[in-house]
Amino acid sequence: MKKNESGFTLIELLVVVAIIGILAAIAIPQFAEYRKRGFDSRALSDLRNAATAEEAYFADYERYLSCTTAALCQTNLPGFKPSNGVTLAMTQVVAAGTVPEFFTGSSYHAKGTKSTSALAYIWDSNTGGLQ
Repeated sequence: MKKNESGFTLIELLVVVAIIGILAAIAIPQFAEYRKRGFDSRALSDLRNAATAEEAYFADYERYLSCTTAALCQTNLPGFKPSNGVTLAMTQVVAAGTVPEFFTGSSYHAKGTKSTSALAYIWDSNTGGLQ
């Protein structure tokens, strides 16, 4: 009597596992890089939005606002809500005891201690914006 056996051989299964391993070795580092660039874009976007809110605040009150944390910026700047994990600071610059002439700001994304982005974005309204 002849047996009808179906299935995969051990060699076929090992080849499939090896191919999956190679694809994973290529894809995982690329995914981490895409994620980092996404975090950097979020920090840059928040800085631009905060700068726009600073200018709106200046239009209403004829002065710039200092907010040393993202939470203070969200509370005091109209229509501004920072993204989670973004560190943001806006500082007004006063020349010789007068009203603030311009503001500077910085923004970066830091999630935990080991996955900090190396990019920090600086905004200077006196020199035309993003530096």
